[in-house]
Amino acid sequence: MEVQLYVYDLSKGIARQMSRNFLGTHIDAVYHTSLVFGSIEYFFGAGVQTCYPGSSHHGRPMEVIPMGMTQLDIEVILEYLESLKTIYTAESYDLFLHNCNNFSNDFAMFLVGRGIPDHITSLPQTVLNTPFGQMLKPQLDQAMRGMTQAPLPRSSIPPPVSAKASSSTNRSISNASAYMNGNGVKQKGFSTGIVHNVTGLKELDALLQSAKSSCAVIFFTSATCPPCKICYPAYEELALEAGSKAVLIKVDLSHAFEIGSKYKVRATPTFMTFLHGERTDEWSGANPAKLLGNVRMLVQMAHPPHPHSNLQLPTLQRPHRPVTYAKLPPLDKLIAKLGPAGKDPSVLALKEFIATRSSSPAASAALPSLPTISAFITSSLTTLPPPSLFPLIDILRLALVDVRVSGYFASDDPTLIRHILQHSASLADACPHALRIVTLQLACNLFTSTLFPPLLLSNPDFSSPLIQLATSSLLDEDHAAVRVSAASLAFNIAAFNHAERLAGRQQDTLPEHAQVELLAGMLEALGKEEASKEMVRGLALALGLVAYGCGEEVKDVLETLGAKEVVKGKKGLLEGEEGLAREVGEVVG
Repeated sequence: MEVQLYVYDLSKGIARQMSRNFLGTHIDAVYHTSLVFGSIEYFFGAGVQTCYPGSSHHGRPMEVIPMGMTQLDIEVILEYLESLKTIYTAESYDLFLHNCNNFSNDFAMFLVGRGIPDHITSLPQTVLNTPFGQMLKPQLDQAMRGMTQAPLPRSSIPPPVSAKASSSTNRSISNASAYMNGNGVKQKGFSTGIVHNVTGLKELDALLQSAKSSCAVIFFTSATCPPCKICYPAYEELALEAGSKAVLIKVDLSHAFEIGSKYKVRATPTFMTFLHGERTDEWSGANPAKLLGNVRMLVQMAHPPHPHSNLQLPTLQRPHRPVTYAKLPPLDKLIAKLGPAGKDPSVLALKEFIATRSSSPAASAALPSLPTISAFITSSLTTLPPPSLFPLIDILRLALVDVRVSGYFASDDPTLIRHILQHSASLADACPHALRIVTLQLACNLFTSTLFPPLLLSNPDFSSPLIQLATSSLLDEDHAAVRVSAASLAFNIAAFNHAERLAGRQQDTLPEHAQVELLAGMLEALGKEEASKEMVRGLALALGLVAYGCGEEVKDVLETLGAKEVVKGKKGLLEGEEGLAREVGEVVG
């Protein structure tokens, strides 16, 4: 779901013209912002309010800034929004200290892991830094309330958002898609789950090229073709249903003469299908039932279902939530173990954030300076001895439970996590077990952000030390707690990759060679584990999640390593989990 920031100028251009004369400094606008997603605009004024995008009393936005994509479920978003409503009340509004831009910043951090532009959030302080701004602060606040808290036109207020309705709406939005390359860099691509309206031949060729490994459909229509409109709903439904498995294109021949000439289309509606880059079929006529049947068969030919999808595997045929570690130790005692480093302002700021977050709604905890904290921890990795590092990593582990923190380190500063993982990997067996366990738990908490897992699993700079950390820790014979935490990390890795498969992703996020390495470590650990039922269950489930829908290379490794026999050998420790044991046995055998 795409998230946009709407930026308004409450002064309607007066600030740009007059600010230097009145304040002695130039400001471009008196900013009001809101967030738009799911065809609804969210903002703070008379409390948290909603309207149809661009329909409020503020008029049309001066700028629309793409904030990125959110993968959060609408139920999660609405639950978080309710917590914000207790903080952003009409009575709490303050033009300089607690305004619409603070709300947009907090909400954006939750949705996409990054805040709104600094020049917007810093504007109040810019004004207050001037003598005139300080002098007129109360008057300005009172004067602007009439604008910022004015009632909305009734026609602009949407009905209350429900999870079900919003999910339906979100699927129909034209979302800007992105994917991660080998370096974890976001690259623009074509949107999925929508109908692409095309008028140019180059754009059409590019879309067909993007579908060479799957399939595509072209719907030739015309503005003067009433029968064509009969097929529009069915075609939209097919686009939503196919998602990334097919590219559905619509060409209006009344505007795309070059395309009509190339493909020699003589009537509308006409449909052409392409499988793996080759034209396979063509037909004309407004028959929605035929259209639905033909396109669904095309998608099935391009993406034949995995044999596992025909089995009755209720546990393995649904997504699973990640395991996280949010237990709060005595912070004062933990920080005392850092010695002099525990008095650094970054550590104290992080401690205050964690303490506030644990005793009040998460949204009320103001974020500390994450860049400063990142720099301090990065330098500490080389200046502090390994046995003294674990309290610092543990504090960061607690902060990462907050999606705003994990989102920041995923999108704005992923190098800190890479340094931590690589540092742990470089220590190998010399890594103190206290440091190892908190690093494992920190890695588990990275899965609280929808932004981090694709980076962790697809980029070798992250995935290599992550897999090494998990597999080596699974075989720690002296510390059961380390093994259990490693099993949780292995489960989180497997669960995310599995969820992507269930969602129809054509290529696994975790490469097959990394899956093989993870499987080998899990099977060896599962075979050796004789005590912990918790660990055996976790590893068995993780094993099943990797095996479900796997490719041939992973399947061969499972057979070579005797995975089915290993699972059978743990029958005693899987007592009460016979259903899980059966399902895992079916997919690994």
